[in-house]
Amino acid sequence: MTGAATGRSMTTQQRRAIVVLSLAAVVAILLVVTAVAGGYRINLTPSEPLGLWRIIPLHRPAAVDDLVFICPPETAAMRAARARGYLRSGSCPGGVAPLIKTVIAVAGQRVEIGVSVSVDGRVVSSSSLALRDGKDLRLTAFPSGVMPLEHVFLHSAFRGSYDSRYFGPVPASGILGLAHEVLTYAP
Repeated sequence: MTGAATGRSMTTQQRRAIVVLSLAAVVAILLVVTAVAGGYRINLTPSEPLGLWRIIPLHRPAAVDDLVFICPPETAAMRAARARGYLRSGSCPGGVAPLIKTVIAVAGQRVEIGVSVSVDGRVVSSSSLALRDGKDLRLTAFPSGVMPLEHVFLHSAFRGSYDSRYFGPVPASGILGLAHEVLTYAP
């Protein structure tokens, strides 16, 4: 075989490398599909510790202090949040990723939004409102009020979190389950 012929044909070593890489890609895809089907998610947002989380089925109504995975509703506020880059791409309606947030109010509770958030007269820690986001865009607080039936009010103690302070209560039907840390890192 001449040098020119060798340049045009694939060597055995190249074929093996392609087969190994193809198998590795198939295994990686199967692992991701299995992890997602098993309720595992990777959190890359600063609202909660970075890393691997698992969705634990919730067989009761959501309660105050539950840390949940929730699909945000397809609303004008969520479309605007997506356009501003607050929401990542994912498998929820509207093509966004589930949020990890703490439920701080449920149906019937009164939420007051001022300089910070109060629920039934008690101030929620780390709930001060920002007037502008990291891109210096104006943020508007959601109006205060009594939580409607089958809705939850969500919060994250992370200062830059986009949560119910700005988008209001969301349907509890969007809750995928409790958020459970598996392997996380909090900087």
